[in-house]
Amino acid sequence: MEKFDIKDAGLAEGGRRRINWAEREMPVLRTIMERFEKEKPLKGLRLSACLHVTAETGNLARVLQAGGADVVLVASNPLSTQDDVAASLVAHDEIPVFAIKGEDNATYYSHIGAALDHKPHLTMDDGADLVSELHKNRRELLETIVGGTEETTTGVIRLKAMAADGALEFPVIAVNDAMTKHFFDNRYGTGQSTIDGIIRATNVLLAGKTFVVAGYGWCGRGLADRARGMGANVIVTEVNPMLALEAVMSGFRVMPMVEAVKIGDIFCTVTGDINVLDKHHFEAMKDGAIVSNSGHFNVEINIDALEKMATDKRLVRPFVDQYQLKDGRQIHILGEGRLINLASAEGHPASVMDMSFANQALAAEYMARNADKLENKVYSVSEDIDKEIARIKLEAMGIHIDVLTPEQEKYLNSWEEGTV
Repeated sequence: MEKFDIKDAGLAEGGRRRINWAEREMPVLRTIMERFEKEKPLKGLRLSACLHVTAETGNLARVLQAGGADVVLVASNPLSTQDDVAASLVAHDEIPVFAIKGEDNATYYSHIGAALDHKPHLTMDDGADLVSELHKNRRELLETIVGGTEETTTGVIRLKAMAADGALEFPVIAVNDAMTKHFFDNRYGTGQSTIDGIIRATNVLLAGKTFVVAGYGWCGRGLADRARGMGANVIVTEVNPMLALEAVMSGFRVMPMVEAVKIGDIFCTVTGDINVLDKHHFEAMKDGAIVSNSGHFNVEINIDALEKMATDKRLVRPFVDQYQLKDGRQIHILGEGRLINLASAEGHPASVMDMSFANQALAAEYMARNADKLENKVYSVSEDIDKEIARIKLEAMGIHIDVLTPEQEKYLNSWEEGTV
């Protein structure tokens, strides 16, 4: 196994500064690290992580290492790596990293192969590519796998499908389903960082634009709110009637995508599904439309269909591909259809990743201690872990809350008392 594969070792000092800056906003993870350094709950375990290689992830890797784990880190998206962070982890923390921003598809999968060459006991995934590759092509390694964790909605969907098919060979904890993950990370993190990515890539003014959000899950809620806050006229498209109704009640216009494409200026998909924007949508889009994705995989936009429709394609700004159509219209795809909040921006703020990665660290610890009692299926993060993370976060923010009195606890756990 090669020691690492990064862009430039000379970037390490800048990466260390970036990691340390993020650490200031990650008090929950810092608290966990202090305990991990003493207790070493992951001692003797090899852990392969396939995550976005960012400053926040760098802090998680340090915590896992402090807990005794032998960590290898690879990218979970070809455009999400911060090359200086990768260099710093290699140089200053001696953590093998296989990740280069802009790596091609072959390199991406060779890096996943390097993570599996580590012969992990624990997997830590962001999109389930590591687990999928393990099950499809490296099954000889399954015997030594203790369990895994999964960060994203998309990955959890894939893993639950595997479990339903009886294909999942070890237990996985759905970190994404923790309230302190999806409620804050997906809503506030994705909302802010996606707007940041779109603006950095295009420098367009959102005020007065018609902004179309495809999907009104937690990510879509956050994105729609932030776009409205920037002065955009927001349209939501949905397939779930309950979520569509919620969007209407929140004051957003709701309509099918086939209607939204006729009036939208900026589009962003956050669904986790395939071909949300397809050929017939491109055929009806306005000239100059800006199209982006903040769902995990780049399959949400059918770029192959657009490639076939286009007479010309050119890079007009970093992370902005302009497609010229036969009728003279131009459509702009941001970040190759990959996660725009990581392609052209820096991903979620450290403050929300503090809670998400606290869940990852504690889920890895839980899996290490309890895997022999678990079945080969997808588990939710325990409510106790969720509440403890929220408690530490509030404490770090200097916020105090009420505590139930014994009398109140008794009342809530009884049925005898009613109207008086």
